[in-house]
Amino acid sequence: MQAGTDHPIRFSIDYPERDLNRLTTFFRLFVVIPILIVLGSVNGGTWQWSSEQGEAVAAGAGGLLFFGPLLMILFRQKYPRWWFDWNRELLRFSNRVGAYMGLMDDRYPSTDEHQSVHLDFEYPDVVQDLNRWLPLVKWFLAIPHYIVLFFLYIAVVVVVVIAWFAILFTGRYPRGLFDFVEGVLRWQNRVAGYAFLLVTDRYPPFSLGA
Repeated sequence: MQAGTDHPIRFSIDYPERDLNRLTTFFRLFVVIPILIVLGSVNGGTWQWSSEQGEAVAAGAGGLLFFGPLLMILFRQKYPRWWFDWNRELLRFSNRVGAYMGLMDDRYPSTDEHQSVHLDFEYPDVVQDLNRWLPLVKWFLAIPHYIVLFFLYIAVVVVVVIAWFAILFTGRYPRGLFDFVEGVLRWQNRVAGYAFLLVTDRYPPFSLGA
């Protein structure tokens, strides 16, 4: 975990001081598919099948909890701990998969171990730390971040393609490119923590840094 930051949402990825696996890097878009299916099964969504007899079967999964915590903060000034734990662990898992897709680690993403990706934020004291009315407008206040992140993620795609070639030829992820992708992920997580997980009222900085 990076030190020296006082932001409530702390995020870092260990830079791999070693040669990365060229083979799994080359086929990353294919080898990531199984863990993406696992992530999709818990990250929210609905699937429906219809038989020839007209019968329909539907299945759904939870994803990050937003509306429930919003109502609890608004009316009860409470954030159920197990909802908090679910959101934090799911976001950690999503980031491990994201880091793997971004070629930042060649170890296959774990569903529970932190590996090289570190994301943490404290359980909020709702009465002391959170404004009960602010969750109603946080999603709106974060709109400038969505716009900036849209363009940053276009840049991330270009950077990851360059890093892909670099790893294939040298085995290493160029440090400057790594730091850029890490910074964008850090930015995204701070926006998510503010606008959707509702764990802090501190407005996210427009910054890639820790």
